[in-house]
Amino acid sequence: MSRTVLVTGATAGFGEAIAYKFAKDQNKIIITGRRQDRLNKVEEEIKNLGGEALSLCFDVRKQNEVIGAVKSIPEEFKSIDILVNNAGLASGLDPIQDGSTEDWDRMIDTNVKGLLYVSNEVIPLLEDGTGHIINIGSTAGKEVYPKGNVYCASKHAVDAISKGMRLDLLPRRIKVTQISPGAANTEFSTVRFHGDREKADSLYTDYEPLLAEDIAELTYYAANLPVHVCINDLVVTSLAQGNSYVFNKKK
Repeated sequence: MSRTVLVTGATAGFGEAIAYKFAKDQNKIIITGRRQDRLNKVEEEIKNLGGEALSLCFDVRKQNEVIGAVKSIPEEFKSIDILVNNAGLASGLDPIQDGSTEDWDRMIDTNVKGLLYVSNEVIPLLEDGTGHIINIGSTAGKEVYPKGNVYCASKHAVDAISKGMRLDLLPRRIKVTQISPGAANTEFSTVRFHGDREKADSLYTDYEPLLAEDIAELTYYAANLPVHVCINDLVVTSLAQGNSYVFNKKK
């Protein structure tokens, strides 16, 4: 049975991989992001995989853009079955006393307020009894690591919001799942270090990190369980990672 899946932050990393995974079942995929050129590429690939695609170019941090984009969804895509709140980022890796308020605003506005803005518009479109919200959290939302401060705080907020959603949406029988990945080799660290790819790549040496496709597999699995079964919280790391900051690296 074809479903409609809305994935935020689908221009790279987890979001892109999740969109492709669901497209293989010939689902309708709504992809969102801030880079129209990347949205065009992902939309074309979704169609090649057998899915239907609709791209919405907007910034989750801007409430008016979120409202306008969701209102623009055509009728044939409007009955949304699954919302994947994936859009998120880290910006900077500094001790709290040296932190940039610009970085702080960027993380809070994207990871917390952006998730809320999108959810607020999409929840009314979810079907009672079959709707599913999947929030992409982080191991940083489970424990704080040095220099993680505000990023960790934003992901702790995602953890709390997910729990609150689950309680509030229980009467509508809408599933809420949080998937919290550890270190994964995506654009994440390049964004965190403001485009410094060499510095970002250095974080993934001497061990095998998660890949975007790993999270896509888990998202798909969580979304395809029997209707009475809901994964509430799923924390996942590579075998080399013990928690949010302890790694077993090869010397």
